[in-house]
Amino acid sequence: MTTTPPHTVEYIRYRIPADRSAEFLAAYTHAAVPLAAAPECVDYELTRCEEDFEHYVLRITWTSTKDHMEGFRGSERFKEFFAHIRPYVENIEEMRHYTPTAVRGTGASTPTLFAWAGGAESFTRLTGIFYEKVLRDDLLSPLFADLPPEHAEHVALWLGEVFGGPTAYSDGHGGSGGDSGSGGHAHMVAQHFGKSITEPQRRRWVNLIQDAADEAGLPTDAEFRSAFVAYVEWGTRLAVYFSGPDATRPTDQPVPAWNWGAAPPYQP
Repeated sequence: MTTTPPHTVEYIRYRIPADRSAEFLAAYTHAAVPLAAAPECVDYELTRCEEDFEHYVLRITWTSTKDHMEGFRGSERFKEFFAHIRPYVENIEEMRHYTPTAVRGTGASTPTLFAWAGGAESFTRLTGIFYEKVLRDDLLSPLFADLPPEHAEHVALWLGEVFGGPTAYSDGHGGSGGDSGSGGHAHMVAQHFGKSITEPQRRRWVNLIQDAADEAGLPTDAEFRSAFVAYVEWGTRLAVYFSGPDATRPTDQPVPAWNWGAAPPYQP
């Protein structure tokens, strides 16, 4: 099992004279059909500048630059796509691929899952209740026989950061030299090496943390709980893999950033 690189974002900037704007938009409406059908395309968006109506930016997220250049470009879908936009190639001012960085986030207009859940106190309460259950559970307690007293708080920091809270976990467990955010994921993953977690244990873990979420008073709305459970499923399945005999240490990655209905920008 390997970790795939982040998706590639291509930006194509156009300057289209005002008298050609309607036909340009019509052309891209048609070109979007084969683009959307391409397995190499994650998503796309054409935007128009508010200050200067002649400027347009097309953003296309590709599974990788190679998939775009060698996959899509060599396909029949590209021929159909290009037939529609060919008249506007001379109007391109920039066409480049960009790789996302760890500098990302959401604004305050939409609350983070961390804020919606009630902040740090809620996650501390959640993990406290959860690990009390774990230590009493006949299936899970053997995995946590040597549980250090600070473990629940560390997991609270981890979950808080995953769901959009402070970077306290990364700050304490990042890359070498305390490089915030560079290796927090690898540090958490390493805690599972050699534990040989079974599927029944994973499922019990998932069930108990949902019970703990209820007791801790975390929000019960469908949107929050679906995102919460989605991360729990994703994270515990990684834990099972990394606890097994064939696991390899992952490359340094930031703590996954979970949001409303969104997964991290890489896949295990």
